[in-house]
Order: sequence, then C-alpha cells, then structure tokens
Amino acid sequence: MNKTMKKMSTLASAMLLTTAIGAAPSTAQEETFKVGVVSFLSGPAAGPFGIPARNAAELIIDAANAGTLPAPYNTAGIGGAQISTVVIDENSKQKNADFVKLVEKDGVDAIVGYASSGSCKAIAPEAEKLKTLTVFSICGTPQIFEEIVTEPQYLFRTLSHATMDNVAAARYVVETMGDVSTIGGINQNYAWGQDSWRDFSLSVASLKDSVTETETQFPKIFAGQYGSEISALLNAKPDVVHSSFWGGDLEALIIQGSGRGLFGRSQVVLTSSDTAIPRLGAQIPDGTIIGARGLNGPYAPETELAEWFQKAYFDRFGTEPVSPAYQMAQSILAIKAAADQSNSSDPEVIRGALAGLTFESMSGEVNMSLANGHQAITATAYGTYKFDAASGKGTVENVRTYSAGCVNPPANVGSVDWIKGGFEGAVCE
Repeated sequence: MNKTMKKMSTLASAMLLTTAIGAAPSTAQEETFKVGVVSFLSGPAAGPFGIPARNAAELIIDAANAGTLPAPYNTAGIGGAQISTVVIDENSKQKNADFVKLVEKDGVDAIVGYASSGSCKAIAPEAEKLKTLTVFSICGTPQIFEEIVTEPQYLFRTLSHATMDNVAAARYVVETMGDVSTIGGINQNYAWGQDSWRDFSLSVASLKDSVTETETQFPKIFAGQYGSEISALLNAKPDVVHSSFWGGDLEALIIQGSGRGLFGRSQVVLTSSDTAIPRLGAQIPDGTIIGARGLNGPYAPETELAEWFQKAYFDRFGTEPVSPAYQMAQSILAIKAAADQSNSSDPEVIRGALAGLTFESMSGEVNMSLANGHQAITATAYGTYKFDAASGKGTVENVRTYSAGCVNPPANVGSVDWIKGGFEGAVCE
C-alpha cells in the first residue's frame, strides 16, 4: 500500500470509527508498514558494525510483528500494521540515489539506519526534501542538526551525537588519571573523526587547563594501515591517545598499535570500541578505556527489555549483541513507540508523535530533547578492558556512568559553545 492509499485507509477507518462505535475494528491488521533498513553489508565496516545492525533489525521486526516484544512494546506491528522491510547496503557509491529509490520506487513508509557520519551528512537534506520519515540510528557528527538541517521536520536521530562520547571520555580521563598532562589523537579524516577529536580536546581543556596537546593524526577512513601515524604518536609520547576509530579501522589500530607498544606507552581511549571485544578478545590490551556510544553492550542496564534482547540475539545469531545492534534496535523502537502512542501507522502522524518523545530502549531511557525534539540524548559509560582467560571473554571494569544531562549540551546550545563555556547547565550525578 502506498502512502496515499494508506492515508485514505486511515481516514476511512477514522470515519468508520466515528459513525460506528463498537463495530468491528478497522483493517489495520491487514496494512503493511514498509521500512527501508540501511546498513553496511559489505566492506570493512560490515562485520563489526553493519551485520550486527541488520541482525538486530530482523530480530526486532520479527518480534514486533509477532507481538512478542516485552512491554511496553508487546502489541503486534507498528500502529497495528505488520512491518515489511527493504534492506540495502550503506557501502554504496550512490547513497543518495539509493535513498531516492527507497522512497519513490520501493514506496517505504520510513527509513532507519546509517552508521557513517559521511553518509548522514549526504542523506539529511534528502530526507527533508523528499519528506520521508528517516531515523538515523548511529552516525555521530553534531553537524547534522547544528549545521545541516537546523529546522528538521522528517529527520530524527535516536542516538546521542558524538559530543556525548567525547565529553564523557574527557571526564573519565581527568577523573581517573590525576597526573595526565599531555594528550594526542588518531582519528579518521572526516566529520566523525574531526568532530570527535575537537570535542575531546576542548573538553579536556575545559576540565583541566594545564593539559597540552602533542600529536594529532587524521588518516583517511578505511586506510587500514597506520604505521606512520603510530610512529608519530610513539615519538610524541602523550599520556593519553584518543581515538574514535570504528569498524575494521578500529580493529586494525588495536592490532597494529598493541604490536608496536602504543597501548603500553600511552593510555589509549577508544570511544566506539565495544564492537571489538567479541572479535579480538585477548588482542585488546588490558586497561584500554572502552566506550560503546551509550549504555550498550557491556554497559547495558539490567532491565527486562535489555535482558530479552541479549538472550534473543544470542539464541538467534550465536553471539552477543554489540553497540550497532542496540542502536538499530533503538531506532526501530522509537518508531514503534511513537506509532503505538498515537495508535496510527501513518508516517505523518508518527513523526509528529516522535518529536520530543521519551521512550524506553534496551539501552535505557531515550529523550528526544534536542533539535526541536528530533535529536536524542542518553546516558553513557566508560570502563577499562579486562580479558578473562578462564572464560575466554572480555569485559569492562572500573565503570563510570554519566547521565544524559551531564554529557550532552542543553537544547538550543551548540556543542562547541557548551564545552568552551565550561558545560554550563550540566547535571552530573
């Protein structure tokens, strides 16, 4: 059913309801809500990022259709409509054309996904132009709503942007390393990496102004080899090395950096690294500071919804979910929460209900409180890595959790201004 037909059906159902209270329900159960799912299905980001995200989409949508999700999501479908999907590869050279095809040829009602900030910078204006409900599940650059789409109507992001990750990382470093005096970094040379280093270095400066920067490296994304950058950091000898590397780049940095002694020379902070735990295990040096971009993976809360997700994911895929899986699930639950609250599968109604919504996810509470209700804030956590040889599994210890109000800027305040202003209004428990 295309959007026009769906709206006519919704209107017809509403008219029937007003003239025949108590009559049989409308045909909502026969409707389909078609979702475009975009994730890395090929390339270096597929294994650690894209496939877990796609798996989570399949798991959540199957459970939603069957009505077997835990409360408050234990009603079938989205707004009563069964969910169908069109899954496409984010690792495409024609991302905008793929997006247009999902909307104009496949006739999707909503689109979820996207991991790369580069992808999101390209798609954000397209979503508004085509007036299509689009929920970014991962990409982190604050630029999306602070610079690119400043008055969003159709675009949402259900994950905190990168400012959260890097303010929390800076707080963790300053709180746990009393003698830190120098910092360096290695980050991918595009919006995500540049913004991450900016927010981390500015945050450290705001928290401890005696800290100085030594060496900063910005290799090309998906470069895969970091010999010269690691040499530069070894020569500079910063107390802390910050990196927002993710996917295959992250795993390459861990393997190459630990082999060269970088992790022993400096305290390494990896802001998006829980994905490497099940894949690298003992290859991650103990003591590495691990981030998961929210309360995901080893930082997930002990709730019925989180425990259901972890068990259902492991039973189906034979491995524990990592942060991209949590984040994809969160984006789908956002649509379902808004649809169920408004009792509608009409995308126009759903986007109205989603703006400013607070909903529960397997990663805790999500508040759509920034960018006129289109940008989420959540809590996050950091800890240090510890590999358990007996169980053959990695975990985290020395965990510190930061509330959403502590590490995200207030509404109507830009990230950089907030950090440079000393985090005015931050509420840290």
